[in-house]
Amino acid sequence: MCLDIAFYSALQLIDDYFPDLVHDGEIRFDLDMGMHFLALGHNRYPVVTFEDNRYHRKNFEWGIIAEYMDTPEKVKAMRKSMVNARSEKILEDKRSFWNRIRKKRCLIPVTGIYEHREIKGWKNKVPYHITLKDRSMFCLPGLYHYNTKIPSDTETGEVRGMFTLLTRAGNEVMRQIHNGGANAFRMPLFLPKEMEMAWLRPDLTDEEMQQILDYEMPSDQIVPVPVYSIRGRTPRPDGKPKNAPYSYTDLPALGNDQGLVQQGLF
Repeated sequence: MCLDIAFYSALQLIDDYFPDLVHDGEIRFDLDMGMHFLALGHNRYPVVTFEDNRYHRKNFEWGIIAEYMDTPEKVKAMRKSMVNARSEKILEDKRSFWNRIRKKRCLIPVTGIYEHREIKGWKNKVPYHITLKDRSMFCLPGLYHYNTKIPSDTETGEVRGMFTLLTRAGNEVMRQIHNGGANAFRMPLFLPKEMEMAWLRPDLTDEEMQQILDYEMPSDQIVPVPVYSIRGRTPRPDGKPKNAPYSYTDLPALGNDQGLVQQGLF
């Protein structure tokens, strides 16, 4: 799963990326908040849709609540599995919820994502901040949903919009980083900009959508940088931001996970 993303910039960067972008509501989103955004908090995040021939920036919650999650217990148990959608299920599994909402497409602007790597003998996984080569911002494709059966947004009174982020099988370098856990060897569906924009086309056919879903970002376009713990509360010893490079002693190269035993990491 991809649970950690970053938007380490002013929101103006999104406005510059999309021509004539319309803001559907405002959101407090400063650098500290955007440095690390965790999916399981289900907080609101700026995503972009295309409606009425205009790009719209909306403030949706990360993690969809489907109509079949009709009790608080079901929401608590199941929503965490709705923050990501496997791209393979969108068209291939006609019974899936993702297939039913495949025309509700959005883009999730990021300046980078985080992924964690397991190394044999190390107490904790090593987080990496991952960007795309020569791109200060890029967008991850997603799907969104409005659930009219749950309470409306307490701030706006509107039906709560929610989104999920698409993942696919990892390329060579991402398999070496996301190498453990129940959803190992996967990555977000990274796309070149022209495919990102095509994802929002309202006339996109299932055949054209499949071409986008099948795209694998070449490994040489991935820029992975080791960083310090991003989820823990222990401050970085060097005082730098979470997405800043961090130098580990004896960190083995990607592809070599037979590391030396680490003592008291993080």
